[in-house]
Amino acid sequence: MKALAINASARKNGNTALLLRTVLAQLEAASIETEMLELGARPVHGCIACYQCFENRDRRCAVQSDAMNEIIAKMDGADAILLGSPVYFSNVTANMKALIERAGMVARANGDMFARKVGAGVVAVRRAGATRVFDSLNAFFLIGQMIVPGSHYWNVARGLKPGDVADDDEGIQTMEILGRNMAWLLKKLAD
Repeated sequence: MKALAINASARKNGNTALLLRTVLAQLEAASIETEMLELGARPVHGCIACYQCFENRDRRCAVQSDAMNEIIAKMDGADAILLGSPVYFSNVTANMKALIERAGMVARANGDMFARKVGAGVVAVRRAGATRVFDSLNAFFLIGQMIVPGSHYWNVARGLKPGDVADDDEGIQTMEILGRNMAWLLKKLAD
């Protein structure tokens, strides 16, 4: 089994990365292979609505000028997908939005290729907007027929400067419980 975490923060080792690593540590403790992909500052573009993915049905986006097909292939090969985003003006980052649009469209064009994978969103927030970001990430999972585990609270932690989320005890505990619940679910689905 493999879990892929995608960090859409421009800060490679910032709060979003710390939260994703907290979840991944629980998966690794359950002997689940993990990988963290830094989407961050990579230039990726939003969907251009060409609908070539519906024509080609090759599990790829027709736009090949960025790393999106590499990312989609990694998502396709994973059993679980974690999407992490900080809050930017009460929404996901632009790169996360591009990933949602393009990976979502390719998945739909190819028979909902992420269906029945486990998916969870993780949000780093300074003060407000976390619920909207969490909803956006969950909408991607749910429209793709993915299975979304929960924790004891929304998958959100507070912090401004890199590392600040480590001081949010409840946020860290939420991520640890999420990781354990994801591991449990992945093992149940494998049975």
